[in-house]
Amino acid sequence: MSQAKHLLIDDVTLAYGDVEVVHNVSLGLEKGEIGCLLGPSGCGKSTLLRSIAGFEPVKSGEISMLGQQLSTSQFSMPTEQRNIGMVFQDIALFPHLSIADNIAFGIKNWSKADKNSRISELLELVGLPGVEERYPHSLSGGQQQRIALARAMAPKPDLLLLDEPFSGLDANLRETLVPEIRDILKQEEMSAILVTHDQMEAFAMADKIAVMQQGVIQQWGTAFNIYHEPKTRFVADFIGLGEFLKARIKDAYSVETSLGVLVGDEKLVYAPGTEVELLIRPDDIQHEEDSDITGLIVSKWFRGSHYLYQVQLDNGEIVPCITACHHDHDVGERIGLKIEFDHLVVLPICDPESGICEIQESDVVPAAGA
Repeated sequence: MSQAKHLLIDDVTLAYGDVEVVHNVSLGLEKGEIGCLLGPSGCGKSTLLRSIAGFEPVKSGEISMLGQQLSTSQFSMPTEQRNIGMVFQDIALFPHLSIADNIAFGIKNWSKADKNSRISELLELVGLPGVEERYPHSLSGGQQQRIALARAMAPKPDLLLLDEPFSGLDANLRETLVPEIRDILKQEEMSAILVTHDQMEAFAMADKIAVMQQGVIQQWGTAFNIYHEPKTRFVADFIGLGEFLKARIKDAYSVETSLGVLVGDEKLVYAPGTEVELLIRPDDIQHEEDSDITGLIVSKWFRGSHYLYQVQLDNGEIVPCITACHHDHDVGERIGLKIEFDHLVVLPICDPESGICEIQESDVVPAAGA
Protein backbone atom coordinates (compact mmCIF):
# COMPACT_ATOMS: atom_id res chain seq x y z
CA MET A 1 0.00 0.00 0.00
CA SER A 2 1.10 3.57 -0.68
CA GLN A 3 2.77 5.45 2.17
CA ALA A 4 0.76 8.50 1.01
CA LYS A 5 -2.23 7.13 2.94
CA HIS A 6 -3.32 9.22 5.92
CA LEU A 7 -3.58 6.01 7.97
CA LEU A 8 -1.87 2.81 6.86
CA ILE A 9 -2.40 -0.61 8.42
CA ASP A 10 0.06 -2.95 6.74
CA ASP A 11 -0.19 -6.75 7.24
CA VAL A 12 -1.04 -6.40 10.94
CA THR A 13 -1.52 -9.42 13.20
CA LEU A 14 -2.71 -9.03 16.81
CA ALA A 15 -2.70 -11.64 19.56
CA TYR A 16 -3.63 -12.22 23.17
CA GLY A 17 -0.76 -14.37 24.39
CA ASP A 18 -0.39 -17.21 21.90
CA VAL A 19 -3.89 -16.76 20.45
CA GLU A 20 -4.06 -14.65 17.30
CA VAL A 21 -7.26 -12.61 17.10
CA VAL A 22 -6.55 -10.44 14.03
CA HIS A 23 -4.75 -11.93 11.05
CA ASN A 24 -2.68 -10.10 8.41
CA VAL A 25 -4.98 -7.09 8.09
CA SER A 26 -4.14 -4.36 5.58
CA LEU A 27 -6.11 -1.22 4.76
CA GLY A 28 -5.52 2.46 4.10
CA LEU A 29 -7.49 5.61 4.87
CA GLU A 30 -7.20 8.90 2.99
CA LYS A 31 -7.28 12.34 4.60
CA GLY A 32 -10.87 13.22 5.52
CA GLU A 33 -12.12 9.71 4.77
CA ILE A 34 -14.41 7.81 7.14
CA GLY A 35 -13.75 4.09 7.41
CA CYS A 36 -15.72 1.41 9.23
CA LEU A 37 -14.84 -1.93 10.80
CA LEU A 38 -18.03 -3.96 10.48
CA GLY A 39 -18.65 -7.47 11.72
CA PRO A 40 -20.28 -9.71 14.33
CA SER A 41 -19.25 -9.70 17.99
CA GLY A 42 -15.85 -11.29 18.57
CA CYS A 43 -14.55 -10.77 15.02
CA GLY A 44 -11.62 -8.59 16.16
CA LYS A 45 -12.85 -5.16 15.09
CA SER A 46 -12.59 -3.47 18.52
CA THR A 47 -9.18 -5.08 19.12
CA LEU A 48 -7.95 -3.61 15.82
CA LEU A 49 -9.34 -0.20 16.79
CA ARG A 50 -7.58 -0.38 20.16
CA SER A 51 -4.30 -1.23 18.46
CA ILE A 52 -4.59 1.91 16.31
CA ALA A 53 -5.08 3.92 19.52
CA GLY A 54 -2.04 2.23 21.09
CA PHE A 55 -3.91 0.19 23.71
CA GLU A 56 -2.99 -3.20 22.16
CA PRO A 57 0.49 -4.27 20.96
CA VAL A 58 1.15 -5.43 17.40
CA LYS A 59 2.45 -8.99 16.98
CA SER A 60 3.57 -8.35 13.40
CA GLY A 61 3.07 -5.78 10.65
CA GLU A 62 2.97 -2.01 10.98
CA ILE A 63 0.54 0.82 11.73
CA SER A 64 1.54 4.30 10.55
CA MET A 65 -0.14 7.69 10.18
CA LEU A 66 0.98 10.68 8.14
CA GLY A 67 4.09 8.67 7.24
CA GLN A 68 5.06 8.25 10.91
CA GLN A 69 5.34 4.82 12.49
CA LEU A 70 2.86 4.22 15.32
CA SER A 71 3.21 0.49 16.03
CA THR A 72 5.35 -2.48 15.05
CA SER A 73 6.31 -5.65 16.90
CA GLN A 74 9.39 -3.80 18.18
CA PHE A 75 7.97 -0.32 18.82
CA SER A 76 4.81 1.34 20.08
CA MET A 77 4.35 5.09 20.25
CA PRO A 78 2.64 6.03 23.54
CA THR A 79 -1.11 6.57 23.16
CA GLU A 80 -0.94 10.18 24.37
CA GLN A 81 1.56 11.05 21.63
CA ARG A 82 -0.49 9.72 18.71
CA ASN A 83 -2.89 12.69 18.41
CA ILE A 84 -5.86 10.34 18.12
CA GLY A 85 -9.30 11.13 19.58
CA MET A 86 -11.78 8.51 20.79
CA VAL A 87 -15.53 8.40 21.30
CA PHE A 88 -16.66 5.44 23.40
CA GLN A 89 -19.83 3.37 23.59
CA ASP A 90 -20.71 4.64 27.07
CA ILE A 91 -20.14 8.31 26.13
CA ALA A 92 -18.12 8.79 29.37
CA LEU A 93 -18.79 12.49 29.93
CA PHE A 94 -17.70 13.75 33.34
CA PRO A 95 -20.95 14.30 35.29
CA HIS A 96 -19.42 16.83 37.72
CA LEU A 97 -18.08 19.07 34.94
CA SER A 98 -20.04 21.57 32.88
CA ILE A 99 -20.41 21.02 29.14
CA ALA A 100 -17.74 23.66 28.51
CA ASP A 101 -15.31 21.96 30.91
CA ASN A 102 -16.03 18.55 29.38
CA ILE A 103 -15.17 19.83 25.91
CA ALA A 104 -12.09 21.67 27.22
CA PHE A 105 -10.72 18.57 28.98
CA GLY A 106 -8.22 17.80 26.21
CA ILE A 107 -7.19 21.40 25.56
CA LYS A 108 -6.40 22.54 29.10
CA ASN A 109 -3.06 23.96 28.00
CA TRP A 110 -4.60 26.26 25.40
CA SER A 111 -4.97 29.95 26.19
CA LYS A 112 -8.30 30.96 27.69
CA ALA A 113 -9.29 32.88 24.56
CA ASP A 114 -8.42 30.02 22.21
CA LYS A 115 -10.13 27.51 24.49
CA ASN A 116 -13.37 29.51 24.66
CA SER A 117 -13.29 30.09 20.92
CA ARG A 118 -12.88 26.36 20.21
CA ILE A 119 -15.71 25.45 22.63
CA SER A 120 -18.08 27.92 20.96
CA GLU A 121 -17.02 26.74 17.51
CA LEU A 122 -17.65 23.09 18.34
CA LEU A 123 -21.00 23.71 20.05
CA GLU A 124 -22.12 25.57 16.95
CA LEU A 125 -20.85 22.73 14.78
CA VAL A 126 -22.75 20.03 16.73
CA GLY A 127 -25.91 22.14 16.86
CA LEU A 128 -25.89 22.91 20.60
CA PRO A 129 -24.87 26.55 20.99
CA GLY A 130 -25.37 28.12 24.39
CA VAL A 131 -25.18 25.00 26.57
CA GLU A 132 -21.72 25.76 28.00
CA GLU A 133 -22.89 26.08 31.61
CA ARG A 134 -25.22 23.10 31.64
CA TYR A 135 -24.29 19.64 32.93
CA PRO A 136 -24.47 16.28 31.09
CA HIS A 137 -27.51 14.99 33.04
CA SER A 138 -29.60 17.86 31.65
CA LEU A 139 -29.06 16.73 28.05
CA SER A 140 -30.74 13.97 26.08
CA GLY A 141 -28.80 10.87 24.96
CA GLY A 142 -28.33 12.24 21.46
CA GLN A 143 -27.17 15.61 22.79
CA GLN A 144 -24.68 13.91 25.12
CA GLN A 145 -23.29 11.96 22.19
CA ARG A 146 -22.76 15.22 20.27
CA ILE A 147 -20.88 16.67 23.27
CA ALA A 148 -18.72 13.53 23.50
CA LEU A 149 -17.90 14.02 19.82
CA ALA A 150 -17.08 17.70 20.40
CA ARG A 151 -14.78 16.78 23.30
CA ALA A 152 -12.92 14.24 21.15
CA MET A 153 -12.58 16.74 18.29
CA ALA A 154 -11.48 19.67 20.46
CA PRO A 155 -7.69 19.08 20.22
CA LYS A 156 -8.00 18.70 16.42
CA PRO A 157 -6.75 15.09 16.32
CA ASP A 158 -5.31 13.58 13.15
CA LEU A 159 -7.70 10.65 13.50
CA LEU A 160 -10.95 10.02 15.37
CA LEU A 161 -11.88 6.50 16.55
CA LEU A 162 -15.53 5.73 17.34
CA ASP A 163 -16.13 2.46 19.21
CA GLU A 164 -19.84 1.55 18.79
CA PRO A 165 -20.86 5.05 19.95
CA PHE A 166 -24.53 4.70 18.92
CA SER A 167 -25.32 1.28 20.36
CA GLY A 168 -26.94 2.68 23.51
CA LEU A 169 -29.37 4.90 21.59
CA ASP A 170 -32.82 3.95 20.35
CA ALA A 171 -33.29 3.10 16.67
CA ASN A 172 -35.09 6.32 15.70
CA LEU A 173 -32.42 8.50 17.30
CA ARG A 174 -29.63 6.51 15.64
CA GLU A 175 -31.28 6.96 12.26
CA THR A 176 -31.10 10.75 12.52
CA LEU A 177 -27.90 11.11 14.56
CA VAL A 178 -25.57 8.94 12.46
CA PRO A 179 -25.80 11.01 9.25
CA GLU A 180 -25.56 14.19 11.34
CA ILE A 181 -22.30 12.98 12.88
CA ARG A 182 -20.99 12.13 9.41
CA ASP A 183 -21.80 15.68 8.24
CA ILE A 184 -19.97 17.14 11.24
CA LEU A 185 -16.85 15.06 10.54
CA LYS A 186 -16.95 16.02 6.87
CA GLN A 187 -17.20 19.72 7.76
CA GLU A 188 -14.07 19.35 9.89
CA GLU A 189 -12.39 17.24 7.16
CA MET A 190 -11.58 14.76 9.91
CA SER A 191 -10.44 11.21 9.19
CA ALA A 192 -12.28 8.65 11.31
CA ILE A 193 -12.86 4.94 11.87
CA LEU A 194 -16.15 3.62 13.22
CA VAL A 195 -16.56 0.19 14.81
CA THR A 196 -20.05 -1.30 14.60
CA HIS A 197 -21.97 -4.52 14.06
CA ASP A 198 -24.89 -2.59 12.54
CA GLN A 199 -24.69 -2.46 8.75
CA MET A 200 -27.18 0.42 8.47
CA GLU A 201 -24.89 2.53 10.66
CA ALA A 202 -21.96 1.57 8.48
CA PHE A 203 -23.84 2.44 5.28
CA ALA A 204 -24.96 5.84 6.66
CA MET A 205 -21.57 6.82 8.08
CA ALA A 206 -18.65 5.37 6.15
CA ASP A 207 -16.92 6.03 2.85
CA LYS A 208 -15.23 2.62 3.01
CA ILE A 209 -16.23 -0.48 4.99
CA ALA A 210 -14.08 -3.43 6.09
CA VAL A 211 -16.27 -6.50 6.67
CA MET A 212 -14.50 -8.68 9.26
CA GLN A 213 -14.93 -12.32 10.22
CA GLN A 214 -12.77 -14.22 12.71
CA GLY A 215 -10.02 -11.62 12.62
CA VAL A 216 -9.80 -11.42 8.82
CA ILE A 217 -11.00 -8.66 6.50
CA GLN A 218 -13.28 -10.41 4.03
CA GLN A 219 -13.82 -7.29 1.91
CA TRP A 220 -12.83 -3.61 1.96
CA GLY A 221 -14.89 -1.28 -0.22
CA THR A 222 -17.83 1.08 -0.48
CA ALA A 223 -21.29 0.21 0.84
CA PHE A 224 -22.44 -0.26 -2.77
CA ASN A 225 -19.58 -2.66 -3.50
CA ILE A 226 -20.04 -4.89 -0.48
CA TYR A 227 -23.83 -5.06 -0.97
CA HIS A 228 -23.97 -5.52 -4.74
CA GLU A 229 -20.57 -7.15 -5.35
CA PRO A 230 -19.76 -9.34 -2.30
CA LYS A 231 -16.50 -11.25 -2.73
CA THR A 232 -17.22 -14.07 -0.27
CA ARG A 233 -20.19 -16.08 0.97
CA PHE A 234 -19.81 -14.53 4.43
CA VAL A 235 -20.07 -10.96 3.08
CA ALA A 236 -23.09 -11.91 0.97
CA ASP A 237 -24.78 -13.49 4.02
CA PHE A 238 -23.86 -10.77 6.53
CA ILE A 239 -24.72 -7.74 4.38
CA GLY A 240 -28.37 -7.28 3.54
CA LEU A 241 -30.94 -9.99 2.94
CA GLY A 242 -30.60 -12.69 0.34
CA GLU A 243 -30.81 -16.35 -0.57
CA PHE A 244 -28.63 -18.58 -2.75
CA LEU A 245 -29.76 -20.66 -5.71
CA LYS A 246 -27.81 -23.53 -7.21
CA ALA A 247 -26.54 -22.50 -10.63
CA ARG A 248 -24.35 -23.71 -13.47
CA ILE A 249 -22.27 -21.39 -15.64
CA LYS A 250 -23.73 -21.46 -19.18
CA ASP A 251 -21.35 -18.99 -20.85
CA ALA A 252 -19.38 -15.83 -20.07
CA TYR A 253 -22.51 -13.82 -19.19
CA SER A 254 -25.23 -16.28 -18.17
CA VAL A 255 -26.12 -19.06 -15.72
CA GLU A 256 -28.66 -21.87 -15.71
CA THR A 257 -30.92 -21.95 -12.62
CA SER A 258 -34.30 -23.19 -11.48
CA LEU A 259 -35.59 -19.76 -12.57
CA GLY A 260 -34.32 -20.41 -16.10
CA VAL A 261 -31.28 -18.97 -17.89
CA LEU A 262 -30.33 -15.63 -16.32
CA VAL A 263 -28.12 -13.13 -18.11
CA GLY A 264 -25.95 -10.44 -16.50
CA ASP A 265 -24.07 -7.45 -17.88
CA GLU A 266 -20.64 -8.34 -16.52
CA LYS A 267 -18.32 -11.15 -17.58
CA LEU A 268 -18.26 -14.11 -15.19
CA VAL A 269 -14.93 -15.49 -13.95
CA TYR A 270 -15.88 -19.17 -14.02
CA ALA A 271 -15.71 -21.58 -16.94
CA PRO A 272 -18.88 -22.97 -18.60
CA GLY A 273 -20.24 -26.00 -16.73
CA THR A 274 -18.92 -24.87 -13.33
CA GLU A 275 -21.35 -25.39 -10.43
CA VAL A 276 -21.77 -22.18 -8.42
CA GLU A 277 -24.22 -20.37 -6.15
CA LEU A 278 -26.22 -17.36 -7.35
CA LEU A 279 -27.04 -14.63 -4.83
CA ILE A 280 -30.67 -13.45 -4.93
CA ARG A 281 -31.47 -10.13 -3.23
CA PRO A 282 -35.12 -9.24 -2.40
CA ASP A 283 -35.14 -6.49 -5.05
CA ASP A 284 -34.03 -8.99 -7.75
CA ILE A 285 -37.44 -10.69 -7.75
CA GLN A 286 -40.79 -8.91 -7.79
CA HIS A 287 -44.40 -9.98 -7.96
CA GLU A 288 -46.09 -10.23 -11.37
CA GLU A 289 -49.55 -11.78 -11.68
CA ASP A 290 -49.20 -13.19 -15.22
CA SER A 291 -45.68 -14.61 -14.93
CA ASP A 292 -45.02 -18.20 -16.03
CA ILE A 293 -42.64 -18.53 -13.05
CA THR A 294 -44.54 -19.11 -9.82
CA GLY A 295 -43.85 -20.08 -6.24
CA LEU A 296 -45.55 -20.74 -2.91
CA ILE A 297 -45.41 -18.11 -0.16
CA VAL A 298 -43.94 -19.74 2.96
CA SER A 299 -43.52 -16.59 5.08
CA LYS A 300 -44.18 -12.85 4.90
CA TRP A 301 -43.09 -9.68 6.68
CA PHE A 302 -44.79 -6.28 6.53
CA ARG A 303 -42.12 -3.59 6.06
CA GLY A 304 -44.28 -0.47 5.86
CA SER A 305 -43.91 0.50 2.22
CA HIS A 306 -43.72 -3.12 1.05
CA TYR A 307 -44.08 -6.79 1.94
CA LEU A 308 -41.11 -9.13 1.96
CA TYR A 309 -42.09 -12.68 1.05
CA GLN A 310 -40.10 -15.90 1.16
CA VAL A 311 -41.26 -17.93 -1.82
CA GLN A 312 -40.63 -21.64 -2.37
CA LEU A 313 -40.00 -22.73 -5.95
CA ASP A 314 -41.17 -26.07 -7.34
CA ASN A 315 -37.77 -27.67 -6.67
CA GLY A 316 -37.86 -26.62 -2.99
CA GLU A 317 -35.44 -23.68 -3.24
CA ILE A 318 -36.42 -20.47 -1.45
CA VAL A 319 -36.18 -16.97 -2.94
CA PRO A 320 -37.05 -13.56 -1.45
CA CYS A 321 -39.60 -11.37 -3.18
CA ILE A 322 -40.66 -7.75 -2.61
CA THR A 323 -44.15 -6.43 -3.42
CA ALA A 324 -45.77 -3.05 -2.87
CA CYS A 325 -47.80 -2.93 0.34
CA HIS A 326 -51.13 -3.06 -1.52
CA HIS A 327 -50.18 -6.50 -2.93
CA ASP A 328 -51.12 -8.37 0.26
CA HIS A 329 -50.95 -12.15 -0.22
CA ASP A 330 -51.34 -14.93 2.34
CA VAL A 331 -48.88 -17.59 3.38
CA GLY A 332 -49.70 -20.70 1.34
CA GLU A 333 -50.78 -18.66 -1.68
CA ARG A 334 -49.04 -19.17 -5.05
CA ILE A 335 -47.85 -16.00 -6.80
CA GLY A 336 -46.13 -15.11 -10.05
CA LEU A 337 -42.52 -13.93 -10.01
CA LYS A 338 -40.76 -11.39 -12.22
CA ILE A 339 -36.96 -11.63 -12.44
CA GLU A 340 -35.10 -8.29 -12.59
CA PHE A 341 -31.33 -8.74 -12.37
CA ASP A 342 -28.95 -5.86 -13.11
CA HIS A 343 -25.95 -8.13 -12.68
CA LEU A 344 -25.23 -11.66 -11.52
CA VAL A 345 -23.39 -12.36 -8.27
CA VAL A 346 -22.02 -15.90 -8.42
CA LEU A 347 -19.85 -17.41 -5.72
CA PRO A 348 -18.09 -20.76 -5.35
CA ILE A 349 -19.85 -23.52 -3.42
CA CYS A 350 -18.02 -23.71 -0.08
CA ASP A 351 -18.42 -25.83 3.03
CA PRO A 352 -19.70 -23.44 5.75
CA GLU A 353 -17.66 -25.15 8.48
CA SER A 354 -14.27 -25.69 6.82
CA GLY A 355 -14.47 -22.91 4.25
CA ILE A 356 -13.17 -25.35 1.61
CA CYS A 357 -14.62 -24.58 -1.83
CA GLU A 358 -15.49 -26.97 -4.62
CA ILE A 359 -14.17 -24.58 -7.26
CA GLN A 360 -10.89 -25.78 -8.76
CA GLU A 361 -8.24 -23.61 -10.42
CA SER A 362 -9.29 -25.06 -13.80
CA ASP A 363 -12.82 -23.69 -13.24
CA VAL A 364 -11.60 -20.08 -13.19
CA VAL A 365 -11.28 -18.24 -16.48
CA PRO A 366 -7.88 -16.46 -16.71
CA ALA A 367 -8.07 -12.68 -16.98
CA ALA A 368 -7.21 -11.16 -20.32
CA GLY A 369 -3.45 -10.96 -20.73
CA ALA A 370 -2.78 -13.31 -17.81
